[in-house]
Amino acid sequence: MTILLVTVPTPWASLWPPLAALAMIVATRQALVGLLAGGFVGAVLLSSGAPLIAAAAIFSDHLTPSLQSSWKQAAIAFTLILGGFAAVLEAGGGFHAMLHHAARPGRDHGRQLEAAAAGLGLLCFFDGLANSMIVGRVSRDLADRSGVARVKLAYIADSTSSAVACVSLISTWIAFQLTMIGDAYALAGRDVNPYGVFLASLPFNFYCWFTLVMLFVAIGLRFHPGPMGSFVKAAAVARTTDEPKNESPRYGAKSRILSALLPLGVLPASFFVFSIILGSPRPILPLSRDKIVAAFGSNAGPMVLVLAAVTSAAAAMILFPASDSGRFRPAMNAFVNGVRTMIGPVFILLAAWILGSVIGALGTAELLAGLANRLASVPLLPALVFLLSAAISFSTGTSWGTMGLLFPLTIPAAVEMGAADSMLPIIVAAVFSGAV
Repeated sequence: MTILLVTVPTPWASLWPPLAALAMIVATRQALVGLLAGGFVGAVLLSSGAPLIAAAAIFSDHLTPSLQSSWKQAAIAFTLILGGFAAVLEAGGGFHAMLHHAARPGRDHGRQLEAAAAGLGLLCFFDGLANSMIVGRVSRDLADRSGVARVKLAYIADSTSSAVACVSLISTWIAFQLTMIGDAYALAGRDVNPYGVFLASLPFNFYCWFTLVMLFVAIGLRFHPGPMGSFVKAAAVARTTDEPKNESPRYGAKSRILSALLPLGVLPASFFVFSIILGSPRPILPLSRDKIVAAFGSNAGPMVLVLAAVTSAAAAMILFPASDSGRFRPAMNAFVNGVRTMIGPVFILLAAWILGSVIGALGTAELLAGLANRLASVPLLPALVFLLSAAISFSTGTSWGTMGLLFPLTIPAAVEMGAADSMLPIIVAAVFSGAV
């Protein structure tokens, strides 16, 4: 068998991998397919046009080295465990009981339900997908009963899912975000703590913050611009008095609310405690602000993420409400099912790492930096990155795919253009905002 070798024609060919990834994501609406396609195109270029060699190199030269990073190993474990944690909380019925309690009939039942659904979305900070599914499932029948438009409920669920998960200090998103930040800075020749960069980017993640503010303005002031107003009026007219389909006496106990709230409290608490124990300078006591900052900026981050996820998942299973089939078996079944739902996102993680490695090897960021230097100034970079990220996210329908595509390009290109280190977290926030 003869292998055709093709020489890469020009430096412009280094743009083919991200363009191929973008085209495939738009065509298939699948982030995994697009990221893998971009990675393969880049590997073919690096192998001088040998597809078989490129296929092998994807694993040996780009994926295997990535998996040696403790941050990436922790990201995989954390994502899977937190997926199981989310499923256990939902299966316990605590969220359903919480929403029914918060939205009990009053003078303005519709607004109460909307506020309760938004509050539940804030509580489900640990995962964007689980957030929207939980809020939608446990509130849709109550919405019909309260005269709340399904369209308005969809808006509430969407506004409190990705936006919350993106700025949450601990979520399945944070695992993906930290690895993207770490890789992007490494490609730019910067050695940083990814969590520290994430914290520095939070104040500049304007789109997520404005989305949450707008949500509560829409609920509190009954602000329904455009077509939303007609849907709201129609729902009020079609209001039903039927009992919600999902409502059942087994959801009403206060213990079920605690079975959800307590593990939710354990998640951030264990993250803080393990950060102090494993990352704070010795002696730990007396605790000070400088020691806390040092703890969150330490290299213990990967271990802290995994331990916090394991601790919170264990708490959720221990507090899982007992039923006729016991406590452990249904909790374990829910956990396993939740882990399965996160296998897809983990593959997206792997594909994003492959594409980032390929783009770095091709020097795509340097080429983009040269173009940007001729077309724009450094102060305009955050705005341009946000617009580009928003356009890609809107056209592809994937936040994670957008991040995986842009992080290996934007941070190295910004450094190449001479952007100050203080601007890099702003560019990180611009990618996040646009992606959401």
